[in-house]
Amino acid sequence: MNDATTAREKLSADFHQVMDDIDALMNATTNQAEGEVKALRGRIRERLDSARDQIGQAQAEALARGKHAAKATDEYVHNHPWQAIGAAAAVGLALGVLIGRR
Repeated sequence: MNDATTAREKLSADFHQVMDDIDALMNATTNQAEGEVKALRGRIRERLDSARDQIGQAQAEALARGKHAAKATDEYVHNHPWQAIGAAAAVGLALGVLIGRR
């Protein structure tokens, strides 16, 4: 796993934890709500639910895009094996040259 993927997963986990903490706080203060506090609590609940829905949709979309990219790559490699081997060799050579210069 690369650093970007690890950082993205950690950020997602942290965001979910914050949302869970807000949810717990909202549940803990249920009996203390009066007047404007009750209205504010309702707006926060709506925004929290909306944020959860949007995160779920974004995760599903990212997963679908990843699957599509993997399928397209697989099809290309099966249809053009020699071009894929050549491209991999070229990338490997370029990386070898760059690493060798350090």
